[in-house]
Amino acid sequence: MANVSLGSLLARVGLDWFILALLAMIGLAKLWPQPGVQEGLLSLSSLANFGVSVIFFFYGLRLNFDQLRTGLRNYRLHLLIHSTTFILFPAVVLTARSLLMTPETELLWLGIFYVAALPSTVSSSVVMVSIAGGNIPAAIFNASISSLIGVFVTPIWMSFLLSSTNGQYDLAGVIGKLTIQVIVPVLLGLLLNRRLGWFAERNKTYLRYFDQTTILLIVYTAFCESFTRNLFASLSTIDLLWLAGLLLGLFFLIFGFITLISKLLHFNREDRVTALFCGSKKSLIQGSVMANVLFSASVAGVALMPIMMYHALQLIVASIIAQSMQRRQLMSKAAQERFREI
Repeated sequence: MANVSLGSLLARVGLDWFILALLAMIGLAKLWPQPGVQEGLLSLSSLANFGVSVIFFFYGLRLNFDQLRTGLRNYRLHLLIHSTTFILFPAVVLTARSLLMTPETELLWLGIFYVAALPSTVSSSVVMVSIAGGNIPAAIFNASISSLIGVFVTPIWMSFLLSSTNGQYDLAGVIGKLTIQVIVPVLLGLLLNRRLGWFAERNKTYLRYFDQTTILLIVYTAFCESFTRNLFASLSTIDLLWLAGLLLGLFFLIFGFITLISKLLHFNREDRVTALFCGSKKSLIQGSVMANVLFSASVAGVALMPIMMYHALQLIVASIIAQSMQRRQLMSKAAQERFREI
């Protein structure tokens, strides 16, 4: 009974087994990095790359053209979400970076900007919108489109920092690799949706576990390389606390901005909820995938640290906010029912 209560408590604040498993992968990479740095056709990194393509194939298999067509109608909501995700986030971080970066924190700021340039997450955004009583079809549409836009926009944003850092950045090559690894499997899945979409829907729980296992594998191999090269030696506990505080501040700044703009645009409650959760979140799946293409193996682990931390923080904070919204909505409905009875 105690274990059940503890699990329920962790779930209530957004701490599921996956976040704990991410921390375990970092610890394992520190203690036993050798398997993660091996190369070859059957190496862990090769298996992770194959797993990524499988993830996006099934992601496309669960999409359908009817949902996408229906979602196009609410253009003001879409513009707010995607301009926040792909313009406001990077602009805020670039400004903060110019004011706060030191030579010792340059690599961490690269990772923070990487968080800002990433697309929105898919599954957790839809879940939070559902809990808070938002516009679920619009959430599905925006989360899906965000992932596809990110394949092109994220590398363009990262080119500003990576080209100035190492002087060599093949933007066309990066987008080409991501297109083969992400876009092609998504399109293939989308084309097969009418025939096999039922399979993806019926097994979405198992597919989610496969997604998470692939991410854990990517995180393990990335951190193995970084630990082998001793890249975390200069990071202290204070640095990690500073990073967590900065990412939390970024989340609440964006969340507050979306709240304000949603009110100015006179969104109804459902659209406001959707804008808040889709526009303030970032995708660990896309972050893990693109890190393998954008960054050298030696710095991928450090670059992934901020998005892993942001992922955990956004789940915890968004879960608390979504459940609070749900309670307020239920109380409001109950009050309306009592008023009708009177």
